[in-house]
Amino acid sequence: MHIKIVNPNTTRAMTDKIGDCARSVAGPGTLVEAVSPQMGPASIESHYDEALSVPGLLEEIARGEEAGVDGYVIACFGDPGLDAARELASGPVLGIAEAAMHTASFLGRGFSVVTTLGRTRGRAWELAERYGMQRFCLGVHACEIAVLDLDRDPDAVKVITEACRAALDRDGSDAIVLGCAGMADLCAVISAELGVPVVDGVAAATLMVQSLVTLGLRTGARGEFAAPLPKKYTGLLEDFGR
Repeated sequence: MHIKIVNPNTTRAMTDKIGDCARSVAGPGTLVEAVSPQMGPASIESHYDEALSVPGLLEEIARGEEAGVDGYVIACFGDPGLDAARELASGPVLGIAEAAMHTASFLGRGFSVVTTLGRTRGRAWELAERYGMQRFCLGVHACEIAVLDLDRDPDAVKVITEACRAALDRDGSDAIVLGCAGMADLCAVISAELGVPVVDGVAAATLMVQSLVTLGLRTGARGEFAAPLPKKYTGLLEDFGR
């Protein structure tokens, strides 16, 4: 089985970490390929960043189709380009926010999301509504650490852990969802410190895609998620015509 993890930003060090986290849970015989697009933002922290990350993401999905990839994970908590990727892919495609929220809903009455910058909280709430998770998502909180500073700030783990502690107390939640792929390696240490389940969407989505492929399931393509209609694209998007 070949699963492709696409980090929609172009920061290779983060992609390498994401790939390591995905491989740590993937089953025997599953090849996990982690990639960054050749074009796009260095990090995704706004609607503008998210919009401009999608062409590079879709280019990687198209390459995966040429290489016979079985399933995909979009490794950004905004789940950018998820619907479009499902139109292109012959196998299942999951976003990490989608996977993390559903996984956390199995672990108690409710969960809290702890993300990076406060300006991204609205997007997390929007996704919780889209995925039917309003009942379970009890709060979305920011640690106010920029994505690229997650590995640069020596106090990042402490700050994130304390933000998780405060979220649990404020929301009365039973679990934490880490709201950034750049936090993928922090689950064990935060869970040990706080004594609650901590869910990383990269690991959750990898295992869900693996399960869907094993079950022979993919996105239904009779209507909305059928392949895009062939048409001409111009300018910078010329190569995206089908």
